Amino acid sequence: MEALSDTATAVGETGDVGTVAEWSLLTGPIPVLLLAGGGIALAVLAVGDRDRRWYHRVVPRALIGAALAVALAWLTLTALRPFPDPLPTVVWVALAAALVAVGLAVGRARRSRRQVVVAVGGVVLVVAAALGLVNLQYGAYPTVGVALGLPPANQVDFAQVSEVAPGVVVRPPGQPLSTVWRPPPGLPAAGTVSEVPVPAPTSGFVARPAWIYLPPAYQAVPRPQLPVLVLLSGQPGGPRDWLDGGGLAAMLDRFAATHAGLAPVVVMPDWLGAPLTNTLCLDSRLGNVQTYLTVDVPAWVRAFLQVDPDPSSWAVGGLSAGGTCSLQLAVNAPQVYPTFIDLSGQSEPTLGDRAGTVAAAFGGDPAAFAAVNPLDVLAARSFPGSAGQVIVGAADAAYRGQAMQVADAGRRAGMQIDYRELPGGHDWRVWSAGLESSLPWLATRIHLTP
Repeated sequence: MEALSDTATAVGETGDVGTVAEWSLLTGPIPVLLLAGGGIALAVLAVGDRDRRWYHRVVPRALIGAALAVALAWLTLTALRPFPDPLPTVVWVALAAALVAVGLAVGRARRSRRQVVVAVGGVVLVVAAALGLVNLQYGAYPTVGVALGLPPANQVDFAQVSEVAPGVVVRPPGQPLSTVWRPPPGLPAAGTVSEVPVPAPTSGFVARPAWIYLPPAYQAVPRPQLPVLVLLSGQPGGPRDWLDGGGLAAMLDRFAATHAGLAPVVVMPDWLGAPLTNTLCLDSRLGNVQTYLTVDVPAWVRAFLQVDPDPSSWAVGGLSAGGTCSLQLAVNAPQVYPTFIDLSGQSEPTLGDRAGTVAAAFGGDPAAFAAVNPLDVLAARSFPGSAGQVIVGAADAAYRGQAMQVADAGRRAGMQIDYRELPGGHDWRVWSAGLESSLPWLATRIHLTP
């Protein structure tokens, strides 16, 4: 890891273009060069010599093989449904291009040893371009550093920030914390992020380590008792996704810069157990995930972080399936999370279809599913003390209608719901912008600012 970090900073030391780790993979020259290089490499791989067999045999075989492989992958994903989100066309195009390149490269390598270098180099360039194309669709890897898996900026060992401060600034009843908070001289401009396991003594859920963001004010003495935002990834995904694709630390540092160092403490726990697993965020045969997020995680946070213990100062949010999870927690445990942010979530937890979901999670018992399904719960109960943001991309054909359905159901159940559509589809551009634009509302709702 140190070698990667040294390499990433080497270029920036001699110029003002920034470090290699900071180079954007979504804008500027790099994505253009990747796509251009991949296109040229694919063309070079496809062009043979005067031998007609190349065009009559090798090229058709590469095309047919790629088509069959893509069809098999599509059928497999349709049957197994490892994640509920449909894959956009661009993903299949990128996969097909990479497979065609592999087929052509194998044909070239068999013709002569001199062609091996061309074949390998061509495949590398085409695969890189294919990955870049998919990344442009989702925006999950905004910089070179994120793609290389380098440590997030301002990462510190949790032991360095978990020490109990000798004094705390407590929010007065009925008033926001900002009315009594005065930042001390020399307060850092940036918060810190840490990776730390959050045990599950009650639920028994086997979770990956969580990530914690602590704003600048948390480093002060006396320390303010800050509100808490529990933030969830999508599926597939992991707890670090909000730091990488979402740029969470920089986002909240910007907020803190205009609010005297104040921002929510953000806890990003694991609710999946593995990147491709879908626990449905429920207590079911798939794991006691709801109990983990409503009992184990809050208990750990209150035990190891000096935060506002009042549930009215706590919120939960998430993207895609994590947005569905935030809605589920808001309706099934409003005493824990009376405030939620649903970013491109579904109208119900799903493994792809209702029948398969009920069978896998509840042994085929539809009543057990209905007892925790958000729309069913909202139709049966009233939530006058709850509020939420429901945000979706205007071009998100798969989830826009579901988001509207959720917003309407929440309002009918007495929730204060703000429904918004942002430019974009089902990607990080919507999720990151959606969260950042919700921060002023959230800060007021969880008693941080007026």
